[in-house]
Parts: sequence; structure tokens; C-alpha cells
Amino acid sequence: MRLVIQRVIEARVTVEGETVGQIGAGFCVLAGAQEGDTIEDVRFLAEKISGLRVFEDSEDKMNLSIQDVGGEILLVSQFTLLGDARKGRRPSFSNAARPEAAQPLLEEMKHMLQARGLRVETGRFRAHMHVSLVNDGPVTILLDSKKVF
Repeated sequence: MRLVIQRVIEARVTVEGETVGQIGAGFCVLAGAQEGDTIEDVRFLAEKISGLRVFEDSEDKMNLSIQDVGGEILLVSQFTLLGDARKGRRPSFSNAARPEAAQPLLEEMKHMLQARGLRVETGRFRAHMHVSLVNDGPVTILLDSKKVF
């Protein structure tokens, strides 16, 4: 599973003009499930997200987690994170998990984050979404459960 985590002041996702998820300060997490991902990949990343220390403390050092600051999460499915554009000009998405495998994994991630006391909003799976956000910092972190980077 691959994630792009952006620290935000606010974020929202709309589908056909309707806001389906909206948060204040916290993380906008774009998540792509990969073929072969398991609940262990989800558990590893949920732990990383909830403990990632990228919020400033009283000395302006990135030393606090989203749990420490009471932040919120907007979790958005994005299979294109698994796009492989190393050859040619059209990315291959063959490494992305099929929707019937990806959707339960993303639902489980939402539940694991909520179990850690975080408020989690989501986009709409398999919908054409518009995501808007105000990146704070900017702080953007890439995570991959296979530890590719």
C-alpha cells in the first residue's frame, strides 16, 4: 500500500458538486492499495499515520503526532499512486489492487485510525473526485508498506 500524506489546515473532497468528506487541521491521506496487500500492510501504515511526528511543538520542532494535536484525517482512495510510468508515456496500473480487494483494505484503514481516537472522513470509492486542500508547511510525506521508499 502506498500513501501520500499531506499536513493540512483544511481539506475536502467533492463528488458531482457534493461535499462527501471535509476536515479541519490534520492529514489529507491519498491511499493506493497494491496487488497482494494484506491487513498487515494496513496495520503498519495506520500505526505510522497515527504516530508520525510532523506537527510543531512549543519550540517549533516537528515533534508531535496527529493524535497529540487532535487532528483529523481525510482518507481518499487513489489507485493512480501505483502507476508505473518508467516505460513509455502511458502509466501502467497493473500493480494496483482490484477494487474488490482494495475497498475492504481502505475501510479497514479507516476503522484502525478511528480506533486510535482519530476523526476520519473519506472520499467515495471508485468515484471521480475533486480534492481540495491547504497544505500546511508544506509538509508532504510518502509511505509505502513494502518499504520501497
